[in-house]
Amino acid sequence: MGERIRIRDIAEELGLSTATVSNVIHGKTKKISEETVKRVQELLEKRGYIPSMAAVLLAQNDSRIIGVVINNHPKYERRVLEDPFVSSSLNALANEIENAGYFMMVKTTADCNDIIRYASMWNMEGLILIGFCESDYQMLRDNMRIPFVVYDGYFEENQRICNLFVDNYGGGYEMGNYLYRMGHRNVLCIADNYSCMDKERIVGCQAGMRGGKAGFLQIPMLKAERMRFYERHLEEILTYHTAVFAASDKYAIELMLFLQQRKICVPEELSVTGFDNIPMCENVFPGLTTIGQDVEDRARRALAALKDLKEGHCEEPFQILPVQLVIRGSVKQITETECE
Repeated sequence: MGERIRIRDIAEELGLSTATVSNVIHGKTKKISEETVKRVQELLEKRGYIPSMAAVLLAQNDSRIIGVVINNHPKYERRVLEDPFVSSSLNALANEIENAGYFMMVKTTADCNDIIRYASMWNMEGLILIGFCESDYQMLRDNMRIPFVVYDGYFEENQRICNLFVDNYGGGYEMGNYLYRMGHRNVLCIADNYSCMDKERIVGCQAGMRGGKAGFLQIPMLKAERMRFYERHLEEILTYHTAVFAASDKYAIELMLFLQQRKICVPEELSVTGFDNIPMCENVFPGLTTIGQDVEDRARRALAALKDLKEGHCEEPFQILPVQLVIRGSVKQITETECE
């Protein structure tokens, strides 16, 4: 294979500047004569010049690049892209972005300043941000011209940011109500924090329990610490509760495995439920009863919102996405005697 043809080679052969040849390649020909454009294009074709796609995209006003940035929070233990909710969201976004004729670039970071550099470096059309907090979004809006959409942001409505927000309270309420109807009167809610969406899911579950009790136990963020935490609290959990509502499917499935490894049957000895309906929910035994959110629908809305923001408007800057109860086999119907 011969050496790759460079812009400099084309320029030298035609007696032109590299800037002129580069401008023809990138479509910036307003100040270049038609004859020169034709000469450059003919030689490019004759020499089999293959442009750098990245360079072409960066030079265009319309780069067709959508950036997806995920908060690499310490709780993910440097494995954020392996998180089931994150991976399923990325898969849905990849499909929608490709169908729309765009390119997807993914970055993980815990530093919001990285996002500004990243978006500017690649001349992005728009950004989709997952897992950051209110102060981060405001700082980004004040320092970037690029439109962006947020997954589950907690901030006041802003016409310059589209916030795609899952009905966390409603989903928690629906789960609490379902557990109550299944005879459970003492439910334990678990999450690694008591703020933002996790808090709304827990408060919703507590409200849905009506006359029953739904306590809260904050679990450690790191897995090894959670396992020790479960060991210390296992007797308490089994003694005082008949069901657990985890604020995410990841923690629900992890708890189910912990219990089964200790010969504690789910749901016979403890019912377990979650939130998100990640694909793994139907591949564990028993299947996990959970609250489902539609990641494909959210991805479609994200792309539509970016288009609106780029055009200078966003009719629905705050969208609450519906959820639904998905019943599988991890919840036991119990009698009044059993829950006393």
